[in-house]
Amino acid sequence: MIDFSIPSDVFIYILDLFGTMAFAVTGAFKAIEHKSDFVGIILLATITGLAGGTIRDVVMGQFPNSISDPTYVIITVASGVCIFFLYSRLKKHWNLFLKFDAFGLGIFTIIGGTFAYNLFGLNFLPIIFAGVITAVGGGILRDVFVIQVPMVFVKELYVTASFIGIFVFYFVLYFGGELYIATIIGMVIATGVRLTAMKFNWNLPRVRGNLD
Repeated sequence: MIDFSIPSDVFIYILDLFGTMAFAVTGAFKAIEHKSDFVGIILLATITGLAGGTIRDVVMGQFPNSISDPTYVIITVASGVCIFFLYSRLKKHWNLFLKFDAFGLGIFTIIGGTFAYNLFGLNFLPIIFAGVITAVGGGILRDVFVIQVPMVFVKELYVTASFIGIFVFYFVLYFGGELYIATIIGMVIATGVRLTAMKFNWNLPRVRGNLD
């Protein structure tokens, strides 16, 4: 049986580090695709991995974990270096980039929600805001830095996947579920919706034709 006696803060911390690595990988991939040099790859990996959580912390009046704990920067730099050396073997596997992005989305959605829950309790708006901004903040900056329309505006159910995951997280807690259970379920739902949308090319409605 799973030992749920593991402190929740340790569990969340491990997830946060994994999510940071996942998003850093997407940043490194994107930098290489846009012909960045070694430093550019490291910088974009770091921005992508840390920006969402940093924005969340600042908006909510907390000192950013990404600054106080050097482990986060170490992980983003190490991820960038690894992708730099392994890219020639991985470049044919473009789906790897998208899957890491999906996993990062799911993990960071719930990390943000948990952060707000620990600060404000079951307060709906802070939980939703923190979950979504943590999930999409790094990806938006990543795409802006390479002069590309952010993926969150054009790709299949990106922000929507984050919304669904954080809603499920909130309601599991609201109806008395344990934080562990809410975290796992919300993360799986957000990631699963994103991966399913990618597989079946699900999109929200768009305006058809020109507006001239």
